[in-house]
Amino acid sequence: MTLPVTLADIRAAACVIEGKVIRTPLALSRTLSDITGAELWIKFENQQFTASFKERGAAVALAALDAAQRRAGVITMSAGNHAQGLAYHARRAGIAATIVMPRGTPHVKLRQTRDHGATVVLDGDTLNEAFAAAQTLAAQRGLTLVHPFDNADVIAGQGTVGLEILEERPDLDVIVVPVGGGGLISGIAVAAKTLNPGIAVIGAESALYPCLRNHLTGERQAAGGMTIAEGIAVNQVGALTGPLVRALVDDILLVSEAEIEQAVALYLAVEKTVAEGAGAAPLAAILGQRARFAGKRVAVVLSGGNIDLRLLGGVIMRNLVREGRVSSLRVTVNDSPGALARIAGLIGQAGGNILEVSHQRMFLDVAVRNADVDLVLETRDADHLADIVQCLAGAGYEVRRLRTTGLAD
Repeated sequence: MTLPVTLADIRAAACVIEGKVIRTPLALSRTLSDITGAELWIKFENQQFTASFKERGAAVALAALDAAQRRAGVITMSAGNHAQGLAYHARRAGIAATIVMPRGTPHVKLRQTRDHGATVVLDGDTLNEAFAAAQTLAAQRGLTLVHPFDNADVIAGQGTVGLEILEERPDLDVIVVPVGGGGLISGIAVAAKTLNPGIAVIGAESALYPCLRNHLTGERQAAGGMTIAEGIAVNQVGALTGPLVRALVDDILLVSEAEIEQAVALYLAVEKTVAEGAGAAPLAAILGQRARFAGKRVAVVLSGGNIDLRLLGGVIMRNLVREGRVSSLRVTVNDSPGALARIAGLIGQAGGNILEVSHQRMFLDVAVRNADVDLVLETRDADHLADIVQCLAGAGYEVRRLRTTGLAD
């Protein structure tokens, strides 16, 4: 088949973005290699000025405009990263940019898009609804629509990520790429498969939005819901990206919200770098299927780092709970002076740290002379928590661990 984007297009795009976009590092992660069992190389696209690979395609698409289109301005729809990339490079080129964003777009991405000089319009609850609004505005105002993924210039620009990876590591076995609409993986697959036909190109997609997985396999899994990976929460296949994915992509793996959260936390803890949900999806896919990647030379594209700080804080705390480093216990005690001090003393002697404490005296399942003490503890790990529970039980206390739902064991 004749592909809408070729290696020659991607090489030309690389010339266009030279000096405009950072050539980001491709670095071996020794610790994540040990954890996953693969030789893991990370392409740090979160180090772009707008913290996302989207700058590449945006810069190439803007460079392709004619004089009349530049004067009239451009418009797009985006959940954030394409918006920022287009706004940033449009301002540098003196081109007016209008961005239609879904109403649920994270505040950090909305604010940063405005900071780059774009006019932001909030319309629709999904990308599809935002796209319809962008098409209407484009027709009314004579603006050029720069689609975030279904655009040959954008795909060629994103393909420069793959070009850079293969220039540095031509011996790779696999590249794992986050997928939403498919612009990034399409461009990377064109570059990678042309330069090394034996390499595997695999997508990592949110399990809540299995759009490209359905397209590739013929499955009909439903799409929708709130995801930490809003950057790849897409439920429509592009006219250009669909055929490219079908022709060149080897597989698409679905990742759960918990797996993505774990990958975000690992990037922060191990690499000291911030990954948004979409950017962490490839690592999540490898963590979920370690046997498939064990012993292979694998590159993952950390596509972006634009995550709301409040959300990041929540991810960190939830991961500490999963690891058993932060836990809740309910201890039944006699409601008498010194009872809490005795519990605190036992926990302290066992090496635990009390973060929060509260008394529950009004529950009808507690005897009137007793009280439930709810404790949030910091411990080294799950085994350390088990030791503390055993210590309290050995001292005669009734102890229950509270699950994250708030229900006791």
